[in-house]
Amino acid sequence: MAESNFVDYVKIYCRSGKGGRGSAHFRREKYIPKGGPDGGDGGRGGHIYLRGNRNYWTLLHLKYERHIMATNGGNGSAKRSSGKDGEDRVIEVPCGTVVYDAETGEFICDVTEDGQQVMLLKGGRGGLGNFNFKTSTNQAPRYAQPGEPAQERMVILQLKLLADVGLVGFPNAGKSTLLSVVSAAKPKIANYPFTTLEPNLGIVSYRDNRSFVMADIPGIIEGASEGKGLGLRFLRHIERNSLLLFMVPADADDIRKEYEILNNELVQYNPELLDKRRVLAITKSDMLDEELMEALEQELPEGIPHVFISSITGLGIVALKDLLWRELNQENFHEVERIVHKNIDVSGLAFDDDEDFVFPVDDEEDPDEEYEEYWDDEEDDTGR
Repeated sequence: MAESNFVDYVKIYCRSGKGGRGSAHFRREKYIPKGGPDGGDGGRGGHIYLRGNRNYWTLLHLKYERHIMATNGGNGSAKRSSGKDGEDRVIEVPCGTVVYDAETGEFICDVTEDGQQVMLLKGGRGGLGNFNFKTSTNQAPRYAQPGEPAQERMVILQLKLLADVGLVGFPNAGKSTLLSVVSAAKPKIANYPFTTLEPNLGIVSYRDNRSFVMADIPGIIEGASEGKGLGLRFLRHIERNSLLLFMVPADADDIRKEYEILNNELVQYNPELLDKRRVLAITKSDMLDEELMEALEQELPEGIPHVFISSITGLGIVALKDLLWRELNQENFHEVERIVHKNIDVSGLAFDDDEDFVFPVDDEEDPDEEYEEYWDDEEDDTGR
């Protein structure tokens, strides 16, 4: 997968900015010898945001930017001048990105819509200047508050493709061929297992200028939920699909058994996938006549809409589009909001460049500086 531009999970280091120090300055002018404290507040540190962007479809751009750091807030100065706020950093991610803590595997947030913005790390509040501590009994405070420290975190970003229809099947079931026929996508097609090594998306045109998105997921084998074959890496993309299209070739020894194996692997990975609508397509049906189709229908799983298709001859393709469109427009169309993301086992994720990862050092860090609490119970309008 090293030569592929499809990157669906990365690990990055994020650090917000620390707050600037407050100033302990006193007003000194020629005719005002005792002007009193006038130290300004420090600026807040920059925040780290995630923002959905529909123009991205992989996490490739983050693979080469492993450190995301906001700038620190400026220090306060004389004449009650506040320090400059740190610059925020916005991480653009494709819609469907899920964020986990890299150390514990805990789910943090989910970005599903274009323009959706989520605060990942909050910048430190700026310290108060000595002007804020002036009282009738303490008219010359000679101290100010240091800024809040920065927050830092290692996070894992995982992409789960957003598509209306997801193709589920064993290797060589005809998934890529179908996608190439019903859409303008050009996935790699060959007569050997695991030809498809990365998901492919295609827009399927329908009547009256309507369309829906179809995703070709790499082939699943028995034991995929335990890591066999391509394992868990691509099973997560199926979670986002509103409708699952199971594809079993007509020359399979037992169509019902193959469907049950595929269904079992999905349930083992995430039991909530049982609630998704599903359709069964018997591929390579150009080798069947009407009698064989009627005989096979008696052995198909009950309660699952089915259609016999052939991507080569075009048999049943129109009927398949009609069936998919009807199923997609049921009441539970687009149920991505109902997905409950589980925590992940980070020990099972391998990153090629983990050994070369270097944690950045903050040269401005003062080891002797201690943060003290002087805040009121409620934040002010500026968010400090």
